[in-house]
Amino acid sequence: MNRQMENSGPTEMPQKDLRHDLQKKVGIKESRKMRARRQRDRGVWFGLGMFGLVGWSVAIPTLVGVALGVWIDLKWPSRYSWTLMLLIIGVMLGCLNAWFWLNREQKSLEEGHDNDRP
Repeated sequence: MNRQMENSGPTEMPQKDLRHDLQKKVGIKESRKMRARRQRDRGVWFGLGMFGLVGWSVAIPTLVGVALGVWIDLKWPSRYSWTLMLLIIGVMLGCLNAWFWLNREQKSLEEGHDNDRP
């Protein structure tokens, strides 16, 4: 009988915690579904558009670097290839640009999820 009293206390507490955690998770999922229903414009095409936007944010600085490098190589020939150097710099700047943009979008999504929590 003494063992039953010892076991009844600690087992009830984790069950209440589990129940509370389950309610919290269900509430978060419900609010996400409700927000998704309100934002129907963010479908497959929105995702593809974001994918394209990230691609262009890398491609444009790269192409500008190549064009500038070709112009410098034609105007002032040297033993170093400005085209290659500016191509690498353009890719690096484009990737940095895409990373900043995606990081900003991720933060805005996380802020939206934080607002959903009860």
